[in-house]
Amino acid sequence: MDLRIFTEPQQGAAYETLLAVAKAAEDLGFDGFFRSDHYLKMGSVDGLPGPTDAWITLAGLARETRRIRLGTLVSPVTFRLPGVLAVQVAQVDAMSGGRVELGLGAGWFEQEHTAYGIPFPADRMSHLEEQLKIVTGMWSTKVGETFSFSGKHYTLTDSPALPKPAQGGSLPVVVGGGGAKRTPRLAAEYAADFNAGFIGVAETAERFKTVDEACRAAGRDPKTLTHSIAQVLCCGRTEAEVARRAAAIGREVDELRENGLTGSPAEVVEKLGRFAEIGTERVYLQVLDLSDLEHLELVASEVMAQL
Repeated sequence: MDLRIFTEPQQGAAYETLLAVAKAAEDLGFDGFFRSDHYLKMGSVDGLPGPTDAWITLAGLARETRRIRLGTLVSPVTFRLPGVLAVQVAQVDAMSGGRVELGLGAGWFEQEHTAYGIPFPADRMSHLEEQLKIVTGMWSTKVGETFSFSGKHYTLTDSPALPKPAQGGSLPVVVGGGGAKRTPRLAAEYAADFNAGFIGVAETAERFKTVDEACRAAGRDPKTLTHSIAQVLCCGRTEAEVARRAAAIGREVDELRENGLTGSPAEVVEKLGRFAEIGTERVYLQVLDLSDLEHLELVASEVMAQL
């Protein structure tokens, strides 16, 4: 089971903080460092020093890390035009030596759009489908050929479809969510990784079943699609340490035990085992206190080693 660190920088984190977490994650053996793509804080935090742009951040990290996978979970289609996004992601992939993955979603947080003057269309899922077609189509177009697309929202005419990702046209795309029909279909058609999100074991199993059925309907072997989850992390050697980490992120221990990976390393391993039994292959560990690098060290030494 792959373990990836997932951060929420809009809650308050400078680039230097993200760099420290990414380097620690790499040194400790985690598979990836991912970040949210938001421009506005959520909840009662101050969010200082203010938002950092996801793809500018990842470009910097691409040059300052060596092994770890890098990406978004997820970039809203409302933030960027698909042709520009394809260029941005391909460039960061080249800067990393082929270690980038694109998480792409419809977007949901209307307030951040109004705060920064970003349009927030009502039919964002149709924007998502067109953007998936465009970015994957541009990357897979052969060098010397052109890419054209005419849809409801976007039109590209004779695009040179450059640059290409260092990984080639198969740069991994992450699609996730709880939609019963469209999301599984899009994951089956375009994704390398389907992320079920922040839910429990039983509901995750249902989402995996749905996306597997969508794969078979599309003529795809479900085994070629990575099945992943996201879970908030709150691990400690003692109950006092767990409580301290829960308090640092403004959460209650009992609630976190119900809705995340919380408790002793043994408890976290046990819950990950239940997720593994239903087919989970990758976990995005949501780390909310980015100053607590000892948290990552504990998981690397006493959880990862048992998986």
